[in-house]
Amino acid sequence: MINYKERLSSIRAFVFDFDGVMTNGDVWVYADRQTVRCGNIKDGFAMQYAVKKGYLVALISGATSASIDNRMAMLGVSHCYTGCADKLPVYERFLQEHGLADSQVLCMGDDLPDYPLLRRAGVATCPADAATEIKAIAHYISPLPGGRGCVRDVIEQTLRLQGAWFHPEAVVW
Repeated sequence: MINYKERLSSIRAFVFDFDGVMTNGDVWVYADRQTVRCGNIKDGFAMQYAVKKGYLVALISGATSASIDNRMAMLGVSHCYTGCADKLPVYERFLQEHGLADSQVLCMGDDLPDYPLLRRAGVATCPADAATEIKAIAHYISPLPGGRGCVRDVIEQTLRLQGAWFHPEAVVW
C-alpha cells in the first residue's frame, strides 16, 4: 500500500470544502440572512501561494455566500464552485476541464457531502475534527481542526515534498 507522502509527488491540484475545512464550521447568521464565517490567514496564505506556484486550487462547497466568493477571489482562487448539493459532477467537470486524473488531486473535506470526492481523489485528507466516516477513508488526517491551519498543513507538505515551498536562500533583501 502506498502511503500518503508518496502520493503527494503526483499532486497538481487541490480541492477544498469550505465550511468545516477553511472555517471551524461556525456560521453567524444576521437578521438580514447575511452569513459570516471566520477563516485562517495561514490557510489563505498557503492557498494563494500554491496558486502563484502554478497549482490548481478549487473550492467545491454546498454553501453559497458572497463572503465565500469574495474570500476565494482575494486569494486568487478562480475555481470557486458554491451551492453544490452534489459535488461529484462539479469535481468531474473540474478534472475534465484541466486534463487531470484523480491521482493528481488532493482533496480535503470534513463531512458526508465530501465522501464521494474523497473516495476518488489521489490523496484524501481531512481536518482533525472531521466526521468519523470521513476519517475512515482519509489517507491523511491533519492534526489541526477545520479553520485552524489544516489547509496550510496539506498544501505545505505537498509543496515541500515537490520542492516548491519557500526557500530562504532565494529571498533577496
